[in-house]
Amino acid sequence: MSIAKTRKKEVVERHKIHDKDTGSAFVQVAVLTERINNLGPHFKSHVKDHHSRRGLLKLVSQRRKLLDYIKREDESAYRKLIDQLDLRK
Repeated sequence: MSIAKTRKKEVVERHKIHDKDTGSAFVQVAVLTERINNLGPHFKSHVKDHHSRRGLLKLVSQRRKLLDYIKREDESAYRKLIDQLDLRK
């Protein structure tokens, strides 16, 4: 499930680093988190949808890689982002 343009714009506005930022790692992680969170209710009602579940696992993996990159570059920014997005770690 994708997210609405308005919701994506709100997420980008909240996590951007500068005015024209739409693709930094912070923004990408925030958008992926929004997409992952939106898939939760879908799997509650469609338990046997294994094709979408595979897509979800790819999204989670992509987010994990970006988070690892952020952690390598700036540990304090990583901790701040984890707190903002309410992720485990």
